Amino acid sequence: MFHWSSFSEFLHMGGYALYVWGAYLVTALVLLIEVLRLRGRNRALRKTLISEFDESSKT
Repeated sequence: MFHWSSFSEFLHMGGYALYVWGAYLVTALVLLIEVLRLRGRNRALRKTLISEFDESSKT
């Protein structure tokens, strides 16, 4: 059923662990950075829209 006989063998990935886990790490970091940047953009846009709405409602 499984290709590995132990958890340590699974983590080693037949000698390709550095590439496999490195790829997972890079992917996770890119996704995390993307989420954080989108959250920042969303907050900045909301702040801009609120200030523009407040300015237009005063006139």
